[in-house]
Amino acid sequence: MNLPNLLTIFRIVLIPLYLYVFFSPNPYHLEIALAILILAGLTDIADGYLARKHKLVTTLGIVLDPLADKLMMLAVIASFFATERISMWAALFFFVRELAMIVTGAVYHLRGKKTVPANTYGKLTTIFLYVVIPLIMYRYEYGEMILWSVIAFSFITSVIYLGKFRLLNRS
Repeated sequence: MNLPNLLTIFRIVLIPLYLYVFFSPNPYHLEIALAILILAGLTDIADGYLARKHKLVTTLGIVLDPLADKLMMLAVIASFFATERISMWAALFFFVRELAMIVTGAVYHLRGKKTVPANTYGKLTTIFLYVVIPLIMYRYEYGEMILWSVIAFSFITSVIYLGKFRLLNRS
């Protein structure tokens, strides 16, 4: 266990806190929920930076880091669907993609296969999601339309990841 892994675990702990705050009757619940998401995003940047800079990359971190990201985004999308900020179809497409990536990564890991670390496209997908989240949270008129473009981009990213998984584990 090292600091980057602890930061990743902290991000996982932020998920129920985000949900609690988002659904609370507090008049500032959206601002606090958004602050929690920003903290999660900054923590994600920090753990990756520390792991690479100080050569603290671990197998646990390689598995937990993307899982923490995906679980947080699933919680956010679920909260948006539950409060009718996005349609069932947007939530469904998002969930299918995220769950498929989690299951695929888990299967590769459990079979002892090499996993592909985050690449530029995956990081861009995350950045795009962090941009669209406040738009949807505050019910911007075109928020879901923008989310659909991010979902489409995420499917393209998934195809790229799957290709890299196959190439890496071909031998």
